Amino acid sequence: MEFYEVINTRRSVRSYRSDPIPDDVMGRILDAARVAPSGSNRQPWRYVLVKNPDVKKKVANLCGGQTWIASAPVVVVACGLDIHYDRGGYMGPMSFLLDSAIGLTHLMLAARAEGVGCCWIGLFDNDALMDLLDIPPDWNVAAVMPLGWPKEPAWGPPVKRKTIEEISSVDQWF
Repeated sequence: MEFYEVINTRRSVRSYRSDPIPDDVMGRILDAARVAPSGSNRQPWRYVLVKNPDVKKKVANLCGGQTWIASAPVVVVACGLDIHYDRGGYMGPMSFLLDSAIGLTHLMLAARAEGVGCCWIGLFDNDALMDLLDIPPDWNVAAVMPLGWPKEPAWGPPVKRKTIEEISSVDQWF
């Protein structure tokens, strides 16, 4: 699939078929995240792939009770390591979120290229997920992303977006 088609047709998918994601497809998706850039090449990310139905239900409940998450064949819990670097002079221990987001964006776009649907979940109980999945204390959950084959047609033209002029300026702030 052509790159710009991937970007322009990606959508958040919240309804999945139960068919598993083949290992070769999942491998390509994870490899896209693996090669993502990160500050000083630290690669401060890890991905917990939740496949056990009981654990997926628990994860879904810890994501604000969004039970539909558990219907995905795989639920990715993206974790980031505190890199002890204060990006921009204000991010402190949350600097890992930038690198984690880059890796997860690569994963999300690779999923679309493979025809696999996903949805970026930002509502979750970090401490409870860390406890449930035995995530070490110097790591945090950056996001949760269910992955699966869309149950209904999911791809299409971009939804309403701001114009380029509304989101960019040259040489100074708008």
